[in-house]
Amino acid sequence: MKKYLNTLFVTTQGAYLSKEGETIAVKIDQKIRIRIPIHTLAGIVCFGAVSCSPYLMGFCCEHDVSISFLTKYGRFLAMVKGPVSGNVLLRRKQFRMADCQKKSANMAGFVLTGKLANCRTVLERSLRDHKDKMNQEVVKKVSDRLLIYIQKEMQKDNLDRLRGIEGDAAHQYFSVFNQLILAQKEAFSFLGRNRRPPTDRINCLLSFVYTLLVHDVRSGLESVGLDPAVGFLHRDRPGRPGLALDMMEEFRPFLADRLVLSMINRNQVRPDGFIIKESGAVYMDDETRKTVLETYQKRKQESLIHPFLNEKVEIGSMFFIQALLLARFIRGDIDGYPPFIWK
Repeated sequence: MKKYLNTLFVTTQGAYLSKEGETIAVKIDQKIRIRIPIHTLAGIVCFGAVSCSPYLMGFCCEHDVSISFLTKYGRFLAMVKGPVSGNVLLRRKQFRMADCQKKSANMAGFVLTGKLANCRTVLERSLRDHKDKMNQEVVKKVSDRLLIYIQKEMQKDNLDRLRGIEGDAAHQYFSVFNQLILAQKEAFSFLGRNRRPPTDRINCLLSFVYTLLVHDVRSGLESVGLDPAVGFLHRDRPGRPGLALDMMEEFRPFLADRLVLSMINRNQVRPDGFIIKESGAVYMDDETRKTVLETYQKRKQESLIHPFLNEKVEIGSMFFIQALLLARFIRGDIDGYPPFIWK
């Protein structure tokens, strides 16, 4: 199995990436600071004023290494990727399934079951480990509501109904998210989800990590030959990776939300590591961004038992594994898509 762990994050403004033999050279202030063998990487993410030589782009495409370009503060701009691999018949089946409302609803039910189950696990673990530091009754009430949705509603074959459930479940989940903040509560208070741009520190962190997550999920889908733009829950929209956003849902609570909570509660990020603009927009400074990227990368290198395969796998390979399982479901090799459910 190809590695889907190592991502090169380039945040230094003015950096220039080029090809040197079988390596990627990173030049800063006219000096090469590091050379990285191409075979060790699965992707490159460039933030802000970072440029790449045309030869490097072609080199990365030949070796199936994607290059993503983001603004300095993490908004996705574009991706350079080689030809789509995999069987065209698989993509045809994906498109036909996405065109069918009933089959799309079926797939959306799988995805949302994973998302809601993992949201509930985040809440239940917090209740188990820190019940004396939060309003137990409020958090437990939301957890129980998510369980009802999972047990009784995810089998619905109405896509609009499922979107309504997902919207209410997300609202309920984030309504108690502030209860999970156990340190630095004054500076990291959370009143609800906001974005484009985020207007508080927690939303700034969440949006940034979600962007990293989309990049990794998209790479996993493309590696097995699926089209990341054609989703089931998230419908077609120019420039939107609908299928990547679908599969991302099951990873949000487990990987992104837990990562943000952990960094705040362990004081890995500090209030003064953020920049507040006159418009009210909040952005990370360079040091905080570096801390988030390093923590995210280390998290992907941790291992767990995959609930469906019952094997120990690295978290960074989960995107590829789930993409493979989705491809098997679309081909008809398995009866249903088994979302990743964290236990």
